[in-house]
Amino acid sequence: MSVDDSYFERLFQESDDPWAFKKRWYERRKRALTLAALPRERYASVFEPGCANGELSADLATRCDRLLVCDTNRSAVELARQRLATFTQVEVMHGRLPEQWPDGRFDLIVFSELGYYLDEQDLNSWIDRALASLTDDGQVLACHWRPQIDGCPMDAQKVHAILAARLEMPRIFSHEEADFFLDVWSRDERSVAERENLR
Repeated sequence: MSVDDSYFERLFQESDDPWAFKKRWYERRKRALTLAALPRERYASVFEPGCANGELSADLATRCDRLLVCDTNRSAVELARQRLATFTQVEVMHGRLPEQWPDGRFDLIVFSELGYYLDEQDLNSWIDRALASLTDDGQVLACHWRPQIDGCPMDAQKVHAILAARLEMPRIFSHEEADFFLDVWSRDERSVAERENLR
């Protein structure tokens, strides 16, 4: 993580929901689009780095057998643990990424609103670790706010351009609007219909 931990500590000292994930229609709609973008109905093992207070995590938990979520901020980790307490298949870890990347293999890694907090070196290191921990048919979903954020090394356009160049797998879903980018890359490039033998 390139942005210093104190940046997030200040945010969580001011609010237990600093980005208004619970209140704003924008955020609820974006979560719905994120879930709809996933080409599989269910996943075996999902990793969500940068889980914040666990709002997206709670939705992801309904779509997988195992969910590991992580955040660099201890307040966020505690909030996520509270939010996800009813999901027995969820583990919440405290760690600074990409340095403290977890063990295990994942068939989905959700990279949501995190990339612009990394500088280019850390993003490339993050990608290396993600590729090493993806299953043979694994997928990466990335979603990022497009406007420049003060204090962040990169913006969404650069993050998604680097992901597209480095992941070296087909992009099977892409959505762009004024506020954010949403992309899914997969080692298995079959469409949803092809997976169900409809084509």
